[in-house]
Amino acid sequence: MAKTLFARAFAAVLFTTTSGIALAQDASPIEDVANTDGEIIVTAQRREQSLLDVPVAVTAIGGDNLAKRGISNSSQLGEAVPNLQINSPYGRTQPNFSLRGIGVANEYNSNQASPVGVYLDDVYLAPRTSHGMGLFDLDRVEVLRGPQGTLFGRNTTGGAINFITRKPDLQGTEGYAELGYGNFDTFTAQGAVEATLSPDAVGLRLAVNYAKGDGQIRNVFAGGRDPNSTDTLQGRVSLRIKPSDALDVVLRAYGGRDRGTQAGVHGLLPFRTGLDFFETNENRVGDNRTDAWGFSGNIALSLSDRLTVTSITSYDGGKQDLQQAADGSPLDILDITWQSQYRQFSQELRGNFSSDGVDFVGGLFYGWDRNITDNRFNLPLPPAGGFFQHYRQVRRSYAVFGQADIDLTPNLVLTLGARYTEDKSRYDDAYAYLFVGTIGAPDLPIATTVPCAGVAGTCAYNPAARFALADKNSALTGRVALSYTTDGGTLLYASYNRGYRAGAVNGGGYTSSSGISYIKPERVNAYELGLKGRALDRALTYAISAFYYDYTNQQLQDTRAGPVSFLVNAPKSEVYGLEVESTLRATPRLRFDAALGLLRSRYKDLTLQGTDLSGNRLPFAPEVTAQFGFSWDVLDLAGGTVTFAPNVAYSSQQWFSPFNGTNATGSAQDNSELQQGANAKVNASLSWSNDKLTVRAFANNLFDRETYGYGLDLRGAGFPYNFLVPAAPRTYGVSVKVSY
Repeated sequence: MAKTLFARAFAAVLFTTTSGIALAQDASPIEDVANTDGEIIVTAQRREQSLLDVPVAVTAIGGDNLAKRGISNSSQLGEAVPNLQINSPYGRTQPNFSLRGIGVANEYNSNQASPVGVYLDDVYLAPRTSHGMGLFDLDRVEVLRGPQGTLFGRNTTGGAINFITRKPDLQGTEGYAELGYGNFDTFTAQGAVEATLSPDAVGLRLAVNYAKGDGQIRNVFAGGRDPNSTDTLQGRVSLRIKPSDALDVVLRAYGGRDRGTQAGVHGLLPFRTGLDFFETNENRVGDNRTDAWGFSGNIALSLSDRLTVTSITSYDGGKQDLQQAADGSPLDILDITWQSQYRQFSQELRGNFSSDGVDFVGGLFYGWDRNITDNRFNLPLPPAGGFFQHYRQVRRSYAVFGQADIDLTPNLVLTLGARYTEDKSRYDDAYAYLFVGTIGAPDLPIATTVPCAGVAGTCAYNPAARFALADKNSALTGRVALSYTTDGGTLLYASYNRGYRAGAVNGGGYTSSSGISYIKPERVNAYELGLKGRALDRALTYAISAFYYDYTNQQLQDTRAGPVSFLVNAPKSEVYGLEVESTLRATPRLRFDAALGLLRSRYKDLTLQGTDLSGNRLPFAPEVTAQFGFSWDVLDLAGGTVTFAPNVAYSSQQWFSPFNGTNATGSAQDNSELQQGANAKVNASLSWSNDKLTVRAFANNLFDRETYGYGLDLRGAGFPYNFLVPAAPRTYGVSVKVSY
């Protein structure tokens, strides 16, 4: 029945959009990433194209439009993209992206790769900690929904998100400076300056972003710190060298740090009873300390009018030190220190060839990343103590790929693509032990737990004991698509895509070796139909897609009594849905933006803790998401324009656990509370601007909607509560931006 409803909805939208109206090109609710001809230019297929020429579901959001929508951090992107959910147990740190129901599910360990590939200027970012970035001085963000197993490839079963920064345009000097102030005593500052050192040949651009504010969750514990504070500083420098039309070199370096307090936690029930939603009662509010930095070089060499070779080299690093009081109470029940250090290197060599009737992109990829982790879990053991865990994970990925667009007729294009990937992973230097000691005091090890095949505490402490595993996966992924462009400019396409996510090892195994093993890779077979076009004399743009996924071996975390965490595969799932994005420019001064995502996800085969969960919904997969807003130039005043731009983001109910509301037989679980009900959040801005100056007042979550962003079962692990993280309350403020 549900499949029939989706099919009828897609047919109805298709009929009403195409019947009786002249259609032209382009399809995006975002117009500030367009060129001078009004076409939206993206690089979703690793070459510049008008968005309407790309037979892929893509949302492109320009940097200026991000600000209008109140989006200043990657964790807020879900408010602008259909079927995109973003969650984290650490607030804005280490965000988990879920596209069309495919994400890391309830996984919280730092060593797992996201199934939604995240890129910064086409550089793949392996550590999830580096995904929680402030958004500043961007050209645009491209969100590609669905498996991208050919041109992006590595760990993109759900899709890919590419953050594209501004680069020097080699013409003159320009820049901007922006200052802002908001509630929670939040001060923000960002700016950029660009200088052309040699016209059309050498340019330099510097950008910086700073934000500092008090905690957004009130801590009622006497003398306690407030969670969810802000303290970030980021910078970027880009050097572009173009000695000739044939050679274009862009060198970038970036660095940043975050020193905010941990996310607020609702935990032990007696200590959250009677509190306001945006309050907690916690004696130990820790810090979210993260650092990220990197260098990249993008070299594009045109060997002829038809052939361009591009080399992208990068080296990135960072670390996290997350001190998390995870009980939401003045008692020391569960305090965790999550510490990891990251390094990664990647090299991609790509060729773009174009001839009459054929466009080809192909190349080679190599990626290496390393994660060294030291975690400390303080538990209410008699006497006080807990577990310490250390391991090193090294992953290597090799790939060869190619994709060709072949013109079968002037209007019909066949796309064929394939990618062969080989992934190697090693988990070594691993050890864990049970210790005696209070929070912040030196550990006194009393028993080795890794390596130890038995129950925690049954193996004598051995400081020299180490545990190691290695694994190797390979996969052939690819894409087949047919796209047809009507004489009026409408694009219709049908595609098949195969996506792959490498196998993984359980980063949460610290109580024994029995919980540490590699699990199978994920795979997705995705089928999609799409339509893009313009109507009403180019006033209306739209993009529509319907999709079906055959999803196998989703990797998810199963927390059991002990407390013991196991990484397991969900053997088989089914996901399908419908998406619509549109923009209507009703008048030269009034524009409407709307998006709708319908999603149905089900486990077809899943058993956890002896409980059959077949038929349950995937976590972080609401069945309906919708966004609606408008931008209205209300009047011209004092040489500038007053603009009112409100928007609303709606999400239906979603679960945080594969159990949904089911409890494992014989357990103390209460999984019914691990959910967020349907909700709508309203943002708005009122601004006055001219060519040089913009003054803006804004409010996000205007009506102070109370929602949870993440939840984890801890009752089943032996704790007397579940772990819930409130999302941000209402924020508001003003900013002034000067451009030159």
